[in-house]
Amino acid sequence: MNVPLALTYIRILAVPVLVVLLLTDFRGNNIAALAVFALAAFTDTLDGYWARKKKQTTVLGQLLDPTADKLLVVSVLICLVGTGVVPAWMGVVIIGREIAVTGFRAMASARGIHIPASALGKIKMSLETGTVSVLLLGEKILGSFYVLAEVGLWLTVIAALVSAAEYYIRYGPRVLSGSS
Repeated sequence: MNVPLALTYIRILAVPVLVVLLLTDFRGNNIAALAVFALAAFTDTLDGYWARKKKQTTVLGQLLDPTADKLLVVSVLICLVGTGVVPAWMGVVIIGREIAVTGFRAMASARGIHIPASALGKIKMSLETGTVSVLLLGEKILGSFYVLAEVGLWLTVIAALVSAAEYYIRYGPRVLSGSS
């Protein structure tokens, strides 16, 4: 096993820890959850950088890395919806986009079409990560700055919808027709 793959496994293993922290009420749980989330998000940046720089990309890593990203974000969003921090409809839109784009990419891959992450997709991921971080800190800690979380949620929903539409517009005809 190489270092990038180990970092991806760490991110996957962080998910149940994060869920427990989010769903267990104790003093400082939001700070602990933010620390675990930030560490896991950092492993995403680090594993990609390391894999490219050291030429350690693997098929398994290419499959697990985006899966780990989705597990991390989706599990946090589900917890935040469950605790009433995120409106359910926003969680459904963001998570639904993740599932739809992942399925679309799988269809494309089965037809030999590679769909790389777009600039809009990367912006969406950055918005998601930043917004989740602010949400994890919570209103008690952030006070009036918590409005950043609410704005971030709206921006994330918009970015999710626009980036999903971009993938479909760019690749839909080729993927759905089956031509490469």
